[in-house]
Amino acid sequence: MKRKDYIEWDEYFMGVALLSGKRSKDPNTQVGACIVNEEKKIVGVGYNGLPIGCSDDEYPWEREGEFLETKYPFVCHAELNAILNSTKSLKNCTIYVALFPCHECSKAIIQSGIRELVYLSDKYDGTESNIASKKMLTSAGVKFRQLKSKIGKLELSFDERDW
Repeated sequence: MKRKDYIEWDEYFMGVALLSGKRSKDPNTQVGACIVNEEKKIVGVGYNGLPIGCSDDEYPWEREGEFLETKYPFVCHAELNAILNSTKSLKNCTIYVALFPCHECSKAIIQSGIRELVYLSDKYDGTESNIASKKMLTSAGVKFRQLKSKIGKLELSFDERDW
């Protein structure tokens, strides 16, 4: 008999997004993204971080203060990094991301040809950026839905005795 406690596709790809977010150096917010084509193949992953060539030690990670003293003008969001890191066409793909995308990332999602967005949290629901995102995604025909997982937690072990 086959094993019955395996994870569903949505949980698998969201898990890849969450794991990717663990690469972020941001002390407050670690977001990852995973892009999947129609054949359920991963074609791009990313996390929020500085552009290639910009040292994580030379730029600010603060959330408040003068604009150029915060992370906001410098950090690339996970969605944009996943799009830029993609290895194939993103036409009709699905993007999995922990946090509903901002209006800038939504523009990139639409322009890339992604047709579905699956997210975990919508903690900025009702903000101007969130309202703009949802308006653009809806107008462009990009479906979005919140993942309601049956599992609350998934633990990974690097100890071979646990496999």
